[in-house]
Amino acid sequence: MELLAFDWITFIITGLGTLFLFGELLVNRKGVFALVGIAFISVYFLSYLDTGTFFLMITIYFVGLLLIIIDGKLLNDGTLATIGSVAMLISVGLTAPNWAAGFYAILGVLIGGFGSLLFLKVYKRRDMWTKIALIDRLTKEEGYNSINSSYESLVEQRAITVTDMRPVGTIRIGENEYSAISNGKWIEKGTLVKVTQVDGTKILVTEVIQ
Repeated sequence: MELLAFDWITFIITGLGTLFLFGELLVNRKGVFALVGIAFISVYFLSYLDTGTFFLMITIYFVGLLLIIIDGKLLNDGTLATIGSVAMLISVGLTAPNWAAGFYAILGVLIGGFGSLLFLKVYKRRDMWTKIALIDRLTKEEGYNSINSSYESLVEQRAITVTDMRPVGTIRIGENEYSAISNGKWIEKGTLVKVTQVDGTKILVTEVIQ
């Protein structure tokens, strides 16, 4: 094909392939986007590679895509997503016939990936990502509320200063130690204090005058 003689064509092919593959992950198009994306990516690798190398590079590309999915669905820490992105970029870059075509191919993957976010403005987001976001939000809210409840229960309890309060220090209530503040007063280690106020995880104490 004459178009394949132009270096910039790799940008079009990899860009569209990645656009539709990522688009299928973000929105539910019943596999249509996936088929279109796979077709474009297959054309790219088949155009520049022999059969043996084709299977190697396309495997690296899709393994990279799989790592991104696993990170987004299970881990959410970005590690596998980064490795997956690098794998995809390496596979298209090494496949290109020269450095210019490789540059265009890598650029196509990057722009195609980010461009797929535009599908969210047109089509409904996949339930998978909605549920992940909801679960993550609920987990954080539950954890935050749990911490707040445990700290609020400390109000009016008495404690012993483990360190000097200058004015920040450590107190012990029962078997647990907490960071606290003495509202500007310096209190010596080993002094009996009382929790007078809790704001989130900030504990305010005053010395108990016996």
